[in-house]
Amino acid sequence: MRRLSRILLATAFAALLVYACDFLLLRFKIATNRHAFDTVTIQPLYAVPQKDGKTEFLTGDPQDQACANSLFPQAGDPPCWYLRRKKEKPINM
Repeated sequence: MRRLSRILLATAFAALLVYACDFLLLRFKIATNRHAFDTVTIQPLYAVPQKDGKTEFLTGDPQDQACANSLFPQAGDPPCWYLRRKKEKPINM
């Protein structure tokens, strides 16, 4: 039991350390006017339920969304690597 608690504590500390380094790296990029933020064009998909129980997907106009060049979400923006992989944004109606 003691070993398990130490492993969990070490894992939590390592995750906190990685997040703190990511935060500090983004702040360094902002301070030195480097490429800290970017925009990614996403395609919204509207999920419209039909009377027969099926769902119809309608595409909307492409939208630009701001993102942070970091590993985790920072400054209220999602990470760019995630938005580049998930370019379609489903919206339930």
